[in-house]
Amino acid sequence: MRPINPAELGAPRGYSNGMLAPPGAQLLFIAGQVGWNEEQRLVGDGFVEQFAGALANVVSVVREAGGSPQHLARLTIYVVDRLEYLAALDEVGAAYRGIMGRHYPAMALVEVKALLEPGAKVEIEGTAALPQPG
Repeated sequence: MRPINPAELGAPRGYSNGMLAPPGAQLLFIAGQVGWNEEQRLVGDGFVEQFAGALANVVSVVREAGGSPQHLARLTIYVVDRLEYLAALDEVGAAYRGIMGRHYPAMALVEVKALLEPGAKVEIEGTAALPQPG
C-alpha cells in the first residue's frame, strides 16, 4: 500500500490522509472491535488498556485472513470521551506503535454518546487490502 498525503493538506501526524491499495488487492472489512478477550470480557477499565485490546482484536481479524497490520488501509476509532482520549494520547501512541509499528493508515476518530458493549470506552473498525492468494 502507498500512503497518499497531498502537500496542501500539511504533514499528518499518526495517520495518512489516504492509502492506495495495490492492483488486485482483496478488501477485508473488519467489524467494530472493543477491547475484550476470548471470553468477551473487557480487558480493563482504563482507556489505554481498552484501546490496545480493541486494536489487537482488529489485527487478529487481519491475521486470520492472512494479512498483517501493514495491510490495514483505514481505521475508524469510536470513543465515548474525546477528552479521555486526548489525556492519554502519549500512552495511546505507545500502545498503537507496539501493535502496528510505524504503519499509519487513513484514520478518523469519532466521539459517540455510547457504545453497545456496557463499559466499553473505545471501539475500532477497519478496512484492510490483502494481497491476492498464490
